Amino acid sequence: MSTDVPGMSLPSGATMPRIGQGTWYLGEDPARRAGELAALRLGLDLGLTMIDTAEMYGGGAAELLVAEAIAGRRDDVFLVDKVLPGNASRKGTIRACHRSLQRLGTDRIDLYLLHWRGGYALWETVDAFTELVDAGDIGAWGVSNFDGSDLEELAAVAGGGAWATDQILYNPARRGPEYDLLARCRRRGVPVTAYSPFDQGRLLSDPTIGEAAARHQATPAQVVLAWVLRQEGVAVLARATDAAHVRDNAAAVDLRLTDADLAAIDAAFPAPAGPTPLETV
Repeated sequence: MSTDVPGMSLPSGATMPRIGQGTWYLGEDPARRAGELAALRLGLDLGLTMIDTAEMYGGGAAELLVAEAIAGRRDDVFLVDKVLPGNASRKGTIRACHRSLQRLGTDRIDLYLLHWRGGYALWETVDAFTELVDAGDIGAWGVSNFDGSDLEELAAVAGGGAWATDQILYNPARRGPEYDLLARCRRRGVPVTAYSPFDQGRLLSDPTIGEAAARHQATPAQVVLAWVLRQEGVAVLARATDAAHVRDNAAAVDLRLTDADLAAIDAAFPAPAGPTPLETV
């Protein structure tokens, strides 16, 4: 049974689901491959149709896993991929995209991101992204791990105002983006995508999160996802490798935290009082 996952509009007019499936560390162990494939496919069945991957993940192994998971249902999937900074020259970005397309077994990537800032000038990467959009290889492009100053530099580049998302580390324990970055993106009508919502699993054993979960007869993972999704203009990526966790993640879209829940989380994880450097994993 499919979950009604809400969507959000990109500047291009395309719709991006607000919750998706991450693939970091997937595809690297043959012994886990069958379970990982089953989890991704179940996620698609439940409406988690955004799948996020990167050429970095397992040196392309995650992309090959995604290719198998989406075979025969590509049109149902919103596919996000990323180019490594070391490949992000003008020509290098195009070559990297074409390699990813081949591994993914598709003719297009819906959203293609610069994974983080590197040594190449932003104009080179933006020029390549523009060419890839014009060729139909990608639907839109964006960035990952960009702070406010990075986005200002990006906006000053010819064509740089066309970025479609900033994928960042954001969760109850990593609230720095709330000081300015989320509002900056919101003013431009550009969604933010939060990765590592569970803070690499640490939040799943936090007592405050656990107490909120108990009040709602939910799981800690659902509480964390609901907390992220409470923010206007924010989507979230959650990795799961077994059926139970996939079902938990999909059901999180229906959980509404109370004011008391949010106040308790604020007390345990205070919002930033001033500018905070963007954290990354």
